Amino acid sequence: MRQIVVLGIVVLFVAVLAACGTSAGSSSPSELVAPGSSGLKNAPDFEITVYQGADVLGGEKIMFSQLLTQGKPVVLNFWAGLCPPCRAEMPDLQKVHEEYQGRVLLFGLDVGPFVGLGSRKDGQALLEELKVTYPAGTTFDANVVREYQILGMPTTVFIQPNGEVVSNWAGLLTKDKVTELVEELLAASSGT
Repeated sequence: MRQIVVLGIVVLFVAVLAACGTSAGSSSPSELVAPGSSGLKNAPDFEITVYQGADVLGGEKIMFSQLLTQGKPVVLNFWAGLCPPCRAEMPDLQKVHEEYQGRVLLFGLDVGPFVGLGSRKDGQALLEELKVTYPAGTTFDANVVREYQILGMPTTVFIQPNGEVVSNWAGLLTKDKVTELVEELLAASSGT
């Protein structure tokens, strides 16, 4: 029951952030240029501090747009170290990472400090505890929560290599559902 109340408070907090905005200077999100965009929203760019996977990502401090330069679709999972549903889905995300490695880049972004569900240390500890090996990190840019319209935890965004957002899933993903969404992403990305 306590977890449901905490999750409800977090959802309300994030909704208020989204409505009010947390921008300290910019009034519009920075977006990646998506050549041949079909009208879908483009994935906003932001700086990442990498927890793990720097060798795959190209450094310990990178821009999100650098992930797209690898030419693979990106599954961007927003999570937090003290988020029970995030903890529950991570083993399934790990299995999907292992299955689709080389075809899709799965990246976990810890936004716990922005949604009141843990510190960056909590996030790193969860990755270690669950033996998660897919690339993960955090950001110090609170605008990410608003720009990606994160209204619940976890949230997963499926992005083509050109930056176009194919789909967005708020809430817990099972292995079957994330596999279905990854297949849709691969199909949508085949023409980009």
